[in-house]
Formats: sequence, structure tokens, C-alpha cells
Amino acid sequence: MLTFLPLEEIKGIEEAMAQPGYVPNTAQRRLAEALTEFVHGPEGLATALKATEALRPGAATELDAATLEAIAGDAPTCSLKREQVEGQLLVDVVVASGMLPSKGEVRRMVKNGGVYLNNAKVADDKRALTPADLIDGRLALLACGKKNKMLVRVE
Repeated sequence: MLTFLPLEEIKGIEEAMAQPGYVPNTAQRRLAEALTEFVHGPEGLATALKATEALRPGAATELDAATLEAIAGDAPTCSLKREQVEGQLLVDVVVASGMLPSKGEVRRMVKNGGVYLNNAKVADDKRALTPADLIDGRLALLACGKKNKMLVRVE
């Protein structure tokens, strides 16, 4: 009822849902896209799709400041001083951001392949952040696991 999709397309979606091999949430995603485009226009939909993809760890989406700012309302955000980030071990930055309570827990997650910096998997628990890791010199996206994300703003 909250869509202006043509009835033929809705019927096609319903039929696809009954087929074997249907990918879960395909219908919900299509309806959400239609509603987002109706409310925010084609540019808003493009921004929302890019932001959604950017929040997926391991995503190949090229992160930029505009995309990260777009997701700032949907992802937890923290501000850290430059000296708390640049040259510091990622383990320390994750703890300083409040994502995880201890360095040991972060190290375990790194060893298990669950820590990402700007959507790139971190394999070394001794990795330090460099100025090149900061998008637009002021933002970084941390992820610990699939759903625990933090946008770090560097002051």
C-alpha cells in the first residue's frame, strides 16, 4: 500500500517469492528502494544505496567523505583527537572509540578476521593508523563483526 510500483511488477515480485531459490528480502529491498526514491528522489536513492553498501564490511565500495557523512545518522559516531588516532595501534583506537571494552577482545577479533578499517579486513593486530587511513583526512569507518560499526571523526 505504500508504493506506486506498477501492479504488474508487484505481481512479478509475489510470483518470484514463491519460486525456489528466491533470495530473502528481495521484495522488501525493492519496496524500500521505491519508497526512498519517492521521498528523496533519484539522487537520494543513489546516496542511500551507496551508504548501505558502504556499511557492509568487505564491501568494494569506494568510501568517500560524502558517503560517510550520509551514514553518520545511521551508524554510531565518535570524535577522537588526531593524536588518539594517527600513529596509534588500531587496537587502541577501537578501544578509545568505545566499540569494544578491551584490547584483548579487539586482538581476538582481529585474529578471527572480524575487524575492518574502511571496509578492508585488518589481519595484523599491531597495525597502526596512518594519515592515509583517514578519508578526507578526518574520517574512518571501523567495524568489529557484521553489525558493530563506528564512524570515527578525527578532530
